[in-house]
Amino acid sequence: MTQDAGGCSRKRKRRNRWKPETASTELSTTTAPGVTNSTVKQPPSASTGFKSSPKPSSFLEKMKAKLSGGHFRMLNEKLYTCSGDEAFKYFKEDPSLFDMYHTGYQEQMSRWPEQPVNIIMKWLKDHKSSLIVADFGCGDARLAKGVKNKVFSLDLVSNDPSVIACDMSNTPLDSLSIDVSVFCLSLMGTNFPSFLQEAHRVLKPSGWLLIAEVKSRFNPNNGGADPDRFSQAVCDLGFTSVSKDFSNKMFILIYFRKKAKNNSSKEIKWPELKPCMYKRR
Repeated sequence: MTQDAGGCSRKRKRRNRWKPETASTELSTTTAPGVTNSTVKQPPSASTGFKSSPKPSSFLEKMKAKLSGGHFRMLNEKLYTCSGDEAFKYFKEDPSLFDMYHTGYQEQMSRWPEQPVNIIMKWLKDHKSSLIVADFGCGDARLAKGVKNKVFSLDLVSNDPSVIACDMSNTPLDSLSIDVSVFCLSLMGTNFPSFLQEAHRVLKPSGWLLIAEVKSRFNPNNGGADPDRFSQAVCDLGFTSVSKDFSNKMFILIYFRKKAKNNSSKEIKWPELKPCMYKRR
């Protein structure tokens, strides 16, 4: 250290001797003539008081979020790249993985400005409450909780007594027992046509099939399926196309009704549905 620097250091020490205590702030007040000045002590302010301790680091929270996001992406990819039967057996071995997946799923859904399940709820409320519904891939059974209809909630794992655990291509529902079959972001298996065949089996004649799916899966410009080809395949299965709703930027809605009779026996050409993979952030 140079001599000048040492001098600066000594000067600072001398100045510090006259610094008021941090525990209080002294203010000089002027009094009337003939009266000596007095000093009033004020309680410490936010600027002169003790500094608050720094907030604890969020490093662990960030790491937990990254690990959770990584597990969700892995499980999401698994559901899109295996059959319904394989997924059912996979989650049956470790049901906690299903909870992990749905935690990540709900986090992703919280970023959407509108939820497709809410639109389906509104559709049901606009129709008779006596309609019996089958919710294929129900998740947390939100649809059943939001309408007056009798709803059979179906998914790979049951963490709720109202949810039936099963493979979506092989449900315990009786044939011709359902008025409305719903697939809300749940056509995930490689054998998704089998899910739709099961929906056809359980539906009554003229029953409804409601499908909500991620919009990018039906965008031919980025590798998605042609929505017209998909609709044609569903119609060949034994349905009539009623309407399509592409107004939402995140998902599409397609409405079908089951034909009273389906005499077609030709082989159905199903388009491949693009898996919906989430990028690492």
